[in-house]
Amino acid sequence: MSKDYTIWKVFAGYLLILLLMLVSSTASGQSPCGNGGLCVTQFNAGFNEGNKVAWVTELSDCDTKYIDIMVDGKAAAAYKIVVVPTIVVYRDGEEVSRFQANIMMQMETEQKEIQNYIDELLMEDF
Repeated sequence: MSKDYTIWKVFAGYLLILLLMLVSSTASGQSPCGNGGLCVTQFNAGFNEGNKVAWVTELSDCDTKYIDIMVDGKAAAAYKIVVVPTIVVYRDGEEVSRFQANIMMQMETEQKEIQNYIDELLMEDF
């Protein structure tokens, strides 16, 4: 008498598929910095290195991150990047603002404008 474990095999297969779907769905649409606090992420590409926004790392009261969409091939689709450079502000893992370059792939937004926006977000917490 041998036992038939087919039902358990199918059940385990479904659990594995659900687990993979859960892991893959949490990666897209979320902050590349994690889920806590304020984070400013600059997306750019190697071919546009000359237009990299150097002052992003000088922003205060937030974490900063740089992502090269040519190195991380899935980043452009995952974060809906259509022009580089793009600066995205995340609050608690959710996008709250996006600043995109002009048609010449140069950022027209100034550091002061983004810093003021960050300061306003921080003031809302009080």
